[in-house]
Amino acid sequence: MRFGIITPALALVPLAASHGAVTSYTIGSTEYPGYNGFAPKAGAETIQRQWNDYSPVLSVTDAKMRCNGGTSAQLSAPIQAGENITAVYKQWTHQQGPVMVWLFKCAGDFASCDGSGKGWFKIDQMGMWGSVLDSNNWATAIVVKNLKWSSAIPKNLASGNYLVRHELLALHQANTPQFYPECAQLVVSGGGSAVPPAEFLFSIPGYAPQTDAGIAVDIYKSKEGTYTLPAGPVWEGFT
Repeated sequence: MRFGIITPALALVPLAASHGAVTSYTIGSTEYPGYNGFAPKAGAETIQRQWNDYSPVLSVTDAKMRCNGGTSAQLSAPIQAGENITAVYKQWTHQQGPVMVWLFKCAGDFASCDGSGKGWFKIDQMGMWGSVLDSNNWATAIVVKNLKWSSAIPKNLASGNYLVRHELLALHQANTPQFYPECAQLVVSGGGSAVPPAEFLFSIPGYAPQTDAGIAVDIYKSKEGTYTLPAGPVWEGFT
């Protein structure tokens, strides 16, 4: 799967306006509102924690890494453990970089849940296939093509209130990784009692150092090689 290559020169063109929000989420046959950041409706109720800044997050330690600065949403969406959630994008431009999907279990209601602490764990991720770093053989190229990303909630996951965090990491600009995170609110039911062990849990911001090979990689300097995503593997849902 190959979609054409962005050259280093083109990669230097500012593309902050290309931050395509997750405008809706699909669970089963139901569509839930996300955030149309390009044409927001006054008083719109969404399951997504709304953000107000199109610019990418540039540091893994920035507080906006968590949910792009979004606060508690008005709505939440029910989902069964084992069911898929699909994030739908209005647009996306950057084709070099990974996709990561995270969950965080809230101790109580969503209004008092800010995602702080070492409780984030990955349920889905994809980096690069093949060995050509400056190609478009990346997960974000799939988002460019399909404008959606679907992930399964672990089937044994303990029920409760969860934040789901979709993160696109754009690597198209040399030495300037760009993070695009967004969070929505899910009520998970019908699962088991499984919770991820400590080695799968991370704090956001700060899930990896800025120098991590999965963040600091220069895809134009080292065109051939492998890519390892930051912050370890996905938790499959087993205790």
